[in-house]
Amino acid sequence: MRAAFHLGETFNAAAWFVGRHSEEGRGERIALDTARGCTSYAELDLLVRRFAGALRGAGVRAGDRVAFVLPDAELLVAGFFGAIAIGAVAVPLNTMLRAGDHRAILDDCAPRLVVATADVAGDLGATDRTVWTPELAQAAMARAEPVPTYAPTHRDALAFFLYSSGTTGEPKGVVHLQHDMWVACETYGKHVLEIQESDRCFSVAKIFFAYGLGNSLYFPFHVGATSVLMAERPLPEAVFAEVRRGRPTIFFGVPTAYAHMLSAIDGGASAEFGSVRFCVSAGEALPGAIFERWQAATGLEILDGIGSTEICHIFLSNRRGACRPGSSGAPVPGYRLRLEDESGAEVPDGELGDLWVEGDSTMAFYWNKHEATKATLRGAWIRTGDKYRKDADGYLFHAGRSDDMIKAGGIWVSPVEVEGVLLTHPAVQECAVVGELDAEGLAKPQAFVVLRAQSETDEALAELLRAFLKERMAPYKVPRTITFVADLPKTATGKIQRFLLRRT
Repeated sequence: MRAAFHLGETFNAAAWFVGRHSEEGRGERIALDTARGCTSYAELDLLVRRFAGALRGAGVRAGDRVAFVLPDAELLVAGFFGAIAIGAVAVPLNTMLRAGDHRAILDDCAPRLVVATADVAGDLGATDRTVWTPELAQAAMARAEPVPTYAPTHRDALAFFLYSSGTTGEPKGVVHLQHDMWVACETYGKHVLEIQESDRCFSVAKIFFAYGLGNSLYFPFHVGATSVLMAERPLPEAVFAEVRRGRPTIFFGVPTAYAHMLSAIDGGASAEFGSVRFCVSAGEALPGAIFERWQAATGLEILDGIGSTEICHIFLSNRRGACRPGSSGAPVPGYRLRLEDESGAEVPDGELGDLWVEGDSTMAFYWNKHEATKATLRGAWIRTGDKYRKDADGYLFHAGRSDDMIKAGGIWVSPVEVEGVLLTHPAVQECAVVGELDAEGLAKPQAFVVLRAQSETDEALAELLRAFLKERMAPYKVPRTITFVADLPKTATGKIQRFLLRRT
């Protein structure tokens, strides 16, 4: 039986994650904890229903899109669930995009109303859409009567869009249904996080990302736990300060954030993670070297896993007490995985294959992109675009995106494997490996390296790194060239945009 069938046909995600807590005796528990104050579940329920009333007053109806370009704070949470409460579709957008990117996404999803910070609203310029700044939204809420009840939506009705992070190019609108967040909670939230009502969740990934949306909203709200929200950019010192203030018990990061925090700790920064029970990582594969350095620095293990915007959250993960550094762990209960070769046949253990996933939190389709939807979905299965191999113990190891793999001398090379070895060198802070064509048009690995400290970036150091690699891996895997750079192109979640490096 598909997971969502355990729900009744009538299901409203906002009613489940916000509205029911007062009825079940959790109204006085803290839902949101920010530097500006706390919001109880009863208070949040009223804010959500009042925002819903304001949206109705502005002409928003079931099925209409409502876009949000807001920091992680009470207003975004009230707006996200306020839209869902009346059967509208919430579309949280990346606050760090340029004005042109925002306009392109808004043209794609065609929202009835946009709620955006004053600077973003100004950058959007003249538009025929209704645009509320936070001040206008607050004024509309003050005038509105809260809706008395949550709309009796179908469990398969549209609930929210998320735009993919753009690791391979143009972002796509990923359409999710009312039941998808509930399914993620009953799978990853229940079986891996084992989240409790007493937990306090803090995520460096923001709510407009699929990873951050679960970390900060639906996982804690599923059980009546607390979300610790920080509106500021998650720079190491700001994160350390928020951990001291908010005392989270579960910390959600991404590999780049862990690397930057470790550099800050190495530089003398004070990091107090005594309240944290365990850490989580997703967004891209966590190098084993970062896992080991973090555990040595904090005493905490990191549950690395892989999820996607299309599947809502994590479907493959390590478990507490059974982490295997460098791996993505094992399938989360509720999801089925296959590794296939180019013909669609399942590959044996130890061999690389394309990862396909089946689970009931998978997207309905890409908005306005029918051909991309057909290329990604195959019945109930979805192609993730990742290459993996499985060991004899059932742990899966990420080899890179399918379109990032390099065929050198007729043999496949995993960029992730080469990067993992490079990161064990004490001079290397970050790196990315891509394929480049030589004079004969043959693909060879090329590395881009960010150094940990000021070092001589000359050919002697490059040769030293190549020699380091040759001692640890087959010669055909060693990058032909090593280019030193100040930083690597990344999405806002910290994923390396290798397609941009391939253009250099």
